[in-house]
Amino acid sequence: MPDKKFLCIQRSPSGECPPPDPEQMQAMMASFQAWMTKYQDNMVDLGGSLGGGSVVTAMDATDGPYIEAKEIVGGYMIIAADNLEEAVKIARESPGTGAPGSSVEVREIQTG
Repeated sequence: MPDKKFLCIQRSPSGECPPPDPEQMQAMMASFQAWMTKYQDNMVDLGGSLGGGSVVTAMDATDGPYIEAKEIVGGYMIIAADNLEEAVKIARESPGTGAPGSSVEVREIQTG
């Protein structure tokens, strides 16, 4: 397994989108399974989806994410790669980039 780790943050446009029908859900799951199998040696933590939370400052905490946000952080995962270019390639092939307006932010996790 490569020794560098990268945080992948799934982003999508804000607003309601209709849930996928069973056929679409099955296709999405098959695509995700194929991608995970291809990059199984790079998967460190598949993370998960994110719900509501709070934005915390030294003075207070505010419910978030904000309703006026243009995009929603919907999930995260941690992958291992030799360098940023490889991590970007893995993220680009993920099903998370397929929906219109969706993206995956890739950030190296600095250690030591």
